[in-house]
Formats: sequence, structure tokens, C-alpha cells
Amino acid sequence: MIVIACVIALVAISAAIALNLYRMALGPDVTDRILALDTMVINAIGLIVLMGILYGTTMYFEAALLIAMVGFVTTVAFCKYLLRGNVIE
Repeated sequence: MIVIACVIALVAISAAIALNLYRMALGPDVTDRILALDTMVINAIGLIVLMGILYGTTMYFEAALLIAMVGFVTTVAFCKYLLRGNVIE
């Protein structure tokens, strides 16, 4: 039963990633593209966690944690660059 639920969730998250790719390609503004990238990172984390549940190993959870930290830092860096023109003050 958990396998069926994981497959359905994988399909739903994959559709969400496809919609995020559409928003990144045709976003009306730079901020929309940054938000789409951040949402795509969150969806990728969800995919990795689902793969960990599906395969029953904890290695995927550690990878998801690392990607979450890098995604947060990347989003903050993009926003600081848009606001100030540089990342480091």
C-alpha cells in the first residue's frame, strides 16, 4: 500500500516540478523565477524523501537535508543580489 502512495506522490511532485519549469522559463519577472527555483528545490527535497521512504534507507534523508541547506543559501543569495547588486557587503 505504501508503494502505491509513493508512486502517486512521485507523479504529483513531478507534475509540480514541470509547472515550476514552465514558470521559470516564462516568468514575467525575475522574482517569479527565483520563487519558482526555490519551489523546485522544495519539490526536489520531497522527491528525495519519497525515494528514501520507497527504498527504506536513511541515506536519502541526509541528502535531502544537505540540499535544503544549499537551497536556502542560494535563495538568500539571489534575493540579496537583486536588492543590493552584490551578495557580500
